Amino acid sequence: MTTFNTEQVDGLLAELTVDEKLAMLDGDTSFWSGMIDTVRHDAYHQHPWPAGVVERLGIGGLHFVDGPRGVRMPGATTFPAAIARGASFDVDIEARIGDALATEVRSVGANLFGGVCVNLLRHPGWGRAQETYGEDPVHLAAMGSALVRGVQSHAIACVKHYAVNSIDTARFRVDVTASPRVLHEVYLPHFRACVDAGAMSVMSAYNKVNGEWCGQNHALLTDILKQRWGFGGFVLTDFIFGVHDAAAAVNAGLDLEMPFRLVLDAGLADAVERGEVPESRIDDAVARMLRAQLELPSGDYPASVRGSAEHRALALESAQKSIVLLKNDADVLPLPRTGTLAVIGALADEPNLGDRGSSDTRPSTVVTPLAGLKQVAGATGGEMTVTYGTGDDQTQAAALAGQADAAVVVVGLSWRDEGEHIEIGDVSATIRQIPAPDGLRARLPRHLLRRGWAPVAAALAAIAARARSGAASAATGGTTDGFTAGDRTNLRLDPRDEALIRAVAAANPRTVVVLMGGGAIITEAWRHDVPAIVLLWYPGMEGGHALADIVFGGLAPSGRMPFTVPTEHAHLPPFDPRATAITYDLWHGYRLLDRDGVEAAFPFGFGLSYTTFDYDNLSATTSESGLVIEVDVHNTGAMAGDDVVHVYVEPPGEALERPRRQLAGFTRVSTTPAQRTRARVEVDWRTLAYFDEGSDSFMLEAGEHRVVVARHAQAGPCAATSVTLESRSVPG
Repeated sequence: MTTFNTEQVDGLLAELTVDEKLAMLDGDTSFWSGMIDTVRHDAYHQHPWPAGVVERLGIGGLHFVDGPRGVRMPGATTFPAAIARGASFDVDIEARIGDALATEVRSVGANLFGGVCVNLLRHPGWGRAQETYGEDPVHLAAMGSALVRGVQSHAIACVKHYAVNSIDTARFRVDVTASPRVLHEVYLPHFRACVDAGAMSVMSAYNKVNGEWCGQNHALLTDILKQRWGFGGFVLTDFIFGVHDAAAAVNAGLDLEMPFRLVLDAGLADAVERGEVPESRIDDAVARMLRAQLELPSGDYPASVRGSAEHRALALESAQKSIVLLKNDADVLPLPRTGTLAVIGALADEPNLGDRGSSDTRPSTVVTPLAGLKQVAGATGGEMTVTYGTGDDQTQAAALAGQADAAVVVVGLSWRDEGEHIEIGDVSATIRQIPAPDGLRARLPRHLLRRGWAPVAAALAAIAARARSGAASAATGGTTDGFTAGDRTNLRLDPRDEALIRAVAAANPRTVVVLMGGGAIITEAWRHDVPAIVLLWYPGMEGGHALADIVFGGLAPSGRMPFTVPTEHAHLPPFDPRATAITYDLWHGYRLLDRDGVEAAFPFGFGLSYTTFDYDNLSATTSESGLVIEVDVHNTGAMAGDDVVHVYVEPPGEALERPRRQLAGFTRVSTTPAQRTRARVEVDWRTLAYFDEGSDSFMLEAGEHRVVVARHAQAGPCAATSVTLESRSVPG
């Protein structure tokens, strides 16, 4: 990491005019031309979005592209969705993916990458579950910071959406109340880890936290992010509607409105003239963006890196490590590479990469599940025959399955079922601040423009506000039936898919169900009727090859669940996609189910393999920074395989309310049959501590803390030991 060039930044600040500095605080694209470009020409997929370019001084500016599963430009590599990569629990490959993504970012002329999403998955029906890594803050911190390290080697990593953003349909209106303890223990640690890993930008969320919009939330942006954590980078808005009040936002710590000249452009200059925003705050914002640019390495990033063989191989490796084997009765899997196989389901033959919002990608090719399975069948020299049916007709599907030696049913979710969603009525207040078209702005004095345009903008806002009631009644954010894009309140499969599974399973006892999607799928209506279930996620452009490798035993599955799948909706926290206010507490996911004594269908950390592992010789020793935990992992099966070692800590729990057990750390190990390897997990003191609101600090709880290595969050210990700690504060 390059050291900040303070003299160079100071020199540029001295040469910039006030108008140039103000212009650097918003996107370089005018609102109307940008919107027309987006609607007519699919601009979000065609070019980066610039900000802060000052040609007079040779300031190249910031050039933004999304997204979490791959750069949005055509031909770029599409990796598995972040939730799938979360299932790999592999920080090494996530750092390598970050490096690959960043080279592709630079190859399209961008330098700011908005693909590091670490929002905690409080409820697995969140429409954008696919964009984050899971439900646990320790897991999120490890995966997110690994991606940041990779990205920052070539580009500026933008970490989003800060903070407490976990309802998509209500994101423009919901106010989330959370105590300081809840924020610092559950919803913020992973953002801090990304900052500590070197991220140079953070994107504010749309929602409110404790009564204030995130984009103008002084407690979040300045008190915590910039002062408490020492963040030296810049804060930018989520796109288009992330600012409500120009002066309030900049004074709170916002540095950049993206991607258009909108609210800051309309109101910030006047606020500075009136003394409402000090020029020192403007200088600070500009300096932060200049420092981030000056840290970037120079280099040649040719177009050939996009979708290169090396990056496709990385996407394949990631998909292989992400697949979770949820059920395998009587060792149905792996399937033999002989005989006949019936593949059933429309998603088997459809490129299914995830939602089509800001994370949408356009790879040159996609290997579907059917294509991957057929390729392996073709490589067996004619010993295997694959037949295919869409499953639209259940009778025909059952007949097809009944004639085969085994059946694979591919069902699940797609962009039609979950993803990013917007209710236009919720942004009516911001629409009121839309500027006049460029032509009018060029011809009319500012005072006349304000007087003439204000009624037009108000009328547009009123039209948008009226759209809210119709959209809400028709779809409630896309959730009244649970099967339209946005947040999901019904976590079951489409009833037609459930019926298809049962029909095929009745016709063929060797039925394997392959699930695709990003959020949770409750399987109680059919999981006891099938012997094998594989969770494929949105597996990226090489997903079909990865599936075939697992199904036919080329590799042992090694993915583990990054969130909890319950047996009933009622076991999850409250979730209202059209909420205006909600309170978040310490309880969600495996922590909530443990508190309530409820068994999950598939707990956090759960995942089967084709081989087996034993653990012994567990040790836990203290260091200056925390605990060092080591354990022997022994592959006791007949096949090579990777294992994910989960270390949980069970605190004394006598002094205050705390989860009975929580993840403290993890590591992934590769083993061969009979191999014994020593796994090491380091846990810092802050991970073991609780946040004491009275002292505004993290505190270790006195007493015996049990250290447990377990297969998943609800499993009994494979190995356990204890450490006794004294009460004291820890840095943080």
